[in-house]
Amino acid sequence: MRLLLIALSLAVLQVALAAPVRRALPTPVSASTARTYLSELTVATPSNSPAYARTEFKTWDTISGTCDTRETVLKRDGTNVETDSACKATSGNWVSPYDNVATTLASDLDIDHLVPLKEAWISGARDWTDAQREAFANDLTRPQLLAVTDNLNESKGDKDVAQWMPPLESYHCTYVRAWVTVKHYYDLTIDSDEKTALQKYLADC
Repeated sequence: MRLLLIALSLAVLQVALAAPVRRALPTPVSASTARTYLSELTVATPSNSPAYARTEFKTWDTISGTCDTRETVLKRDGTNVETDSACKATSGNWVSPYDNVATTLASDLDIDHLVPLKEAWISGARDWTDAQREAFANDLTRPQLLAVTDNLNESKGDKDVAQWMPPLESYHCTYVRAWVTVKHYYDLTIDSDEKTALQKYLADC
């Protein structure tokens, strides 16, 4: 009996070790905390002087071994992800949180900066150092980087929450909470339309 229990325990352990592990995505603050954070953000007119250039934000950093930020997010956000020697995802399963669209092709996905780089620039990042902008563009700690459907990311572009929201309505609360989390952490400003939109969405969270 004892040997049988040991054998069963080993079998359960082997299954657990073999099961794919999906790393948890960075969690935005709660709705109540987001509302508090929102009240603390400075409302200001966006400024694009000097003019934004994507080259002001270095992407992608090497995170571990041959894995850069993009590949790290793909591994984090997917399941059963296989990579080659260069850490490029060769197979896996992903579901884009913005539209709930599933894919097995990493090429179908972009890594979205939830608060777009240009939005950060006109909200204060233009005054940062190069190192600060690089840290923002590769931030794996805040809910700032997500693997999403590529054409959806293209349609979003540099728009803020007053101009664009994910088509999946059930994700709206998470999206605005994440937006406020990032803006508050980096002490970025918001414009009046952005604040109105955030207040509206957070009221329903």
